[in-house]
Amino acid sequence: MKFNRKILVVLALVLAIIGLQSTTYAQRRKSPARKTTAAKPAPNTFEIKAGAEKVSTQIKNLTKFIYLLGGIARNIEDIDKDSKSGKFSRTAVSQNETNKKNVISSIRNLRAGLAALEVEFRTKPVLKPYLLQIQGVTDISGQAEDLAVAGRFTDSGKTLLLVVEKLSDTLAAMP
Repeated sequence: MKFNRKILVVLALVLAIIGLQSTTYAQRRKSPARKTTAAKPAPNTFEIKAGAEKVSTQIKNLTKFIYLLGGIARNIEDIDKDSKSGKFSRTAVSQNETNKKNVISSIRNLRAGLAALEVEFRTKPVLKPYLLQIQGVTDISGQAEDLAVAGRFTDSGKTLLLVVEKLSDTLAAMP
């Protein structure tokens, strides 16, 4: 039972992180404009900075999720292996199935956030120069989702690391 409680706590953390991801953009308020005597930067600079902040937010969300997924994935995969031999009770196996669904749902939520970010880079002219670096993050996260659906949660996490790399490259290319 302690094992199930640990999984529930970790899963709750994963879902909380995913929940934060979906509300991050809605809760942000722009800080009031400061009056300075120096020349104001071009409006494009502000849009690029806002895009960079969104990329940074996605990197944070993904790295937190991957960190938590590491422990969860091993447990899920171990229970799957051992459940066939009858080492676990039905409730443990049932809880494991629930955990799998929650992880897959979390990956889908991450993918939705990445898709929105990629669309923003495609549609905003000021962000288009950085599209080459960010392009494909939605497809890669889709591959991670497919791996999770297939029960390969550890491999799914490794695939999500590729998304983090692309996002980091995008952030590095932005001024």
